Formats: sequence, structure tokens, C-alpha cells
Amino acid sequence: MPHYQLRGQVPPKRHTIFRQPDGRLYAEELVSTEGFSDVYSLIYHVYPPTMVKRIGDPVDVAPRIAVAKNMQHRAFRGFAVDPADDFLESRIPVLVNNDVYIVLAAPRKSMTDYFYKNSQADEMIFIHRGSGRLKTIYGTLEFSYGDHLIIPRGTIYKIEFDNEDNRLFILESFHPLRYPKRYVNKFGQLLEHAPYHERDIRAPQQLETFDEQGDFLVKIKRSDTIFPYVYATHPFDAIGWDGNHYPYAFSIHQFEPITGRVHQPPPVHQTFETSAFVTCAFVPRLYDYHPQAIPAPYNHSNVDSDEVLYYVDGDFMSRNHIEHGMITLHPIGIPHGPHPGAVERSIGQTKTEELAVMVDTFKPLMLTEQAMLIESADYHKSWM
Repeated sequence: MPHYQLRGQVPPKRHTIFRQPDGRLYAEELVSTEGFSDVYSLIYHVYPPTMVKRIGDPVDVAPRIAVAKNMQHRAFRGFAVDPADDFLESRIPVLVNNDVYIVLAAPRKSMTDYFYKNSQADEMIFIHRGSGRLKTIYGTLEFSYGDHLIIPRGTIYKIEFDNEDNRLFILESFHPLRYPKRYVNKFGQLLEHAPYHERDIRAPQQLETFDEQGDFLVKIKRSDTIFPYVYATHPFDAIGWDGNHYPYAFSIHQFEPITGRVHQPPPVHQTFETSAFVTCAFVPRLYDYHPQAIPAPYNHSNVDSDEVLYYVDGDFMSRNHIEHGMITLHPIGIPHGPHPGAVERSIGQTKTEELAVMVDTFKPLMLTEQAMLIESADYHKSWM
């Protein structure tokens, strides 16, 4: 989990008098998780964060399911998703279950006239193309190609893009995203064998206090519905905050691969975990160095997980005819492995330049109507 941070001004003791220069009290807000039993932060606002002027009509954004029970290898052309100007309208759910939504997005424009808060899920936004700034009450996170943006549920944010060519791979997780347990010691510190370190985690910087009143639209997602809230004060009016609950960034380019004499299993590539799924990063690395090693992955049946791979860049040694931005789904209970010719091709190779993000869910995934529009229909025959 992220470690303690402090930005701006906070009182010496929590839950005590903390006055503004004009004598008014700053409004303290506790942002807590798991019923005050897990990580939290304390935020000090210029105005109370409760000043709602009006609420608009709710909008249903629930995924529309096309295939509820899937038992077929699938592939989806992610870059076939059409770009859209609006950030929220650009988000296309592809694979979903009760634990996670796997979403593609190609937004062209920055969020200028509203803020967004996902109150039903943590978000992991992987930046495949594009750069810019994630702005929250905690400060600003600069992002670029290869970044994972981890945004805890309930965080109001706004994204500014540097240009219109943006491609995002998004997870909406109904369970908290955490560092893998085997990577951390009993104090929560990342261990020496972990493939990344606290230095690789980027916390928000440049806290800016917006002492503004007016009409501020915050679109809040809850129960697969967008509720338009108009607040009387700017959402980013914090004079300071401290704690362990905040958004952060981690670049896939900072992941240090774990290698061995023979082929290593997928868990060595793990980046984050929840109680319902794990994520992994496949990055450029040296191949196995046993003199008889076969670098290509063996055929395998993952009898407990649906396996999703999002292809980012590079040469995907074990797959034929893979495009950038493609998603493959290998469901629970069906073996899969290298495509024809991939095993022989891999023998004698010394390294790979592939870049990909993997998601293994412990419950089956359903396919949305939007997914069917970008499916490569014959993928399940590609081992013939």
C-alpha cells in the first residue's frame, strides 16, 4: 500500500482547532476505507466539502452483456475502438464480472467542464498512448506512456491531456488494489526481492488550493449510474492533507523482471492484487538461460482464472498476428499456449522486447455488446 505522505499545511494534532487567516475554521475531512479500519487520509478544506447546490438526472451506464457464459478463447482489436471527445463517453467496457470491469478508452479532449468521481470502484488507468496530468485534491500527477495511474474510489479527479491521441486500458476494481502480499514485510515495506521499490511509486505533487465559489459539476458514478452533482465550491480547495490514501503512479518501465534458468510462471510478473484478481507486467527481459531452455511459455490450463492479456508494444514471441492494443481472453478450464511455430522460433533466442499488461480474474468474465463489435472472430482456431 502507499506510504505516509504530507502535503501543504495541517495542524499539529488531528481533530483539533485549525483556523484560516480570517479566523474561520478549516473543514477537516476523513477519507477512510473499509469502515475506518484500513488506510485513510485527513484533508483540510477551505470550505466544507458538503455544499451541494443541486443534483441532475441520473444516467445509466451499466455494461450491456452479450455473452454471459463464455467458454471460448477470444481476441479483441482494442485500437478499433473509435476515439471520442469526452473522457467518460470514450470509456468502453469490454469484459466484466462482479469484481472488475475491463475498459478501453480513446479520449481526445481534456476534462474541462466537469470533474469525475468513481464511488463504486478503484481505478487503474494504464497509459498506452498519451501524456498529461491527473489533477486531484491531493495534488498533480504527471503521466505518460507506460504509466499505471492508481486512483482510489471516492477520489474526485480531472485529467488534462497534452494532445488528442490517447489510448487507455482501464480497470474498475470493486476491491482495493494493493501491492502483492509476498512483496511486502509486516510493516508494509516493499522487500528486496520485489520487482519494484518505493522509489518507483510517484505520489501527487504541486498541491494547489482553489479558493473558489460558483457552480462545479462533479459526475459521480455509483451502482453503474452517473449522478451529476453541482457543488458550491471548487473540489480542490485543500490547504493540506496527510495520510496513506491517495492516488499514485507507477511506470511499467520501472518494473524489474524476475528471470531464471528455465521458464518462470506468470506470478513473477505480478504488479498489483486484489482478493478477486491480479495484474501483471510483461516487460523487456532476458530469456531463460538453461542450455536446453525453451523460452516460449508451455501450454497451460489455468483452472482457477480467466486470463486477459493487453498487448502494448514489441514483438510477442508466443503469439502470431498480434496487433498493438489487442486484448486476448483465455477462459478458465481451456488449455492455451504458444501459437504454431512459436516454440521452435523461441529456441536459442536470448531476450524479448514485448510489453503487455495481464489481468487474471478468479471468476469468469462476461463479454459486452461493445466487445463483440471489435472481436477477431476466428481467434479460437488460431492454433490450427
